[in-house]
Amino acid sequence: MAQGEGVSDRVTVELLDGGVAVVRLSRPEKLNALDTAMFEGLVQAGQSLLDRPGLRCVVLAGEGRGFSAGLDLSVMSALCGPDAPALTVRTHGNANLFQQAAVQWRQLPVPVIAAIHGVCFGGALQIAGGADMRIAAPDARLSVAELKWGIVPDMGGFALWNGLVRRDVLRRMTYTAQEFSGREAEQLGFVTELADNPLARAMELAGQIAGQSPHAIRAAKALFASTESHRIDDILLAESQEQHRLVGSFNQQEAMRSQMEAREARFREA
Repeated sequence: MAQGEGVSDRVTVELLDGGVAVVRLSRPEKLNALDTAMFEGLVQAGQSLLDRPGLRCVVLAGEGRGFSAGLDLSVMSALCGPDAPALTVRTHGNANLFQQAAVQWRQLPVPVIAAIHGVCFGGALQIAGGADMRIAAPDARLSVAELKWGIVPDMGGFALWNGLVRRDVLRRMTYTAQEFSGREAEQLGFVTELADNPLARAMELAGQIAGQSPHAIRAAKALFASTESHRIDDILLAESQEQHRLVGSFNQQEAMRSQMEAREARFREA
């Protein structure tokens, strides 16, 4: 029997028998675009699961036609405004709000599996990167899209993708913001495996994990975390510092304008 929890109007948590929780980005009419309420809902969902008794595994998915189209432009507008939050302030341990929405899945004491279908762009790819594993549809569309908008990946991507994606490949995908398929993502290292129905495969894998010793599963997750986190604090802060310098600058605004007006950007030299 499933027990549903409406964490927010953007994110839902469904608790299933056997210790599996399903977290869904629930803004399908906007392709689950990441606005501030979505970020807050994701963090709230992660917090609700952090100390939940009997939890064995978490599946992270998106409702509707895709996992998530990435950052909602309303967030970018807010970050450029006079009352914008300081990205460099650590509001959630070693992270800011946006980073916490991605890195918290590594911080949960149980494995997390992301099921990717449709689109998974920019910040959404970093959120999926926070999972222990990613299952994607072969025809899913992914992109490290941030440079398209004159910014950099700053939600933990540089830490989360470390060891998954070859460094020169990650540089190419970051510098070009090019789109790639789920099949290509598996070859490049962004995705763990492919499935025609990623959610069904993620649920199958979650059931297998939930059948293992819960203490051994949590011990294994803790060991992975201890060997991966020795530099993450520095990486998260460095991401925020670079983003703070970019957001609201002329060239970042010009990148946004050129994308929205479908024209070639006219950047100023540094």
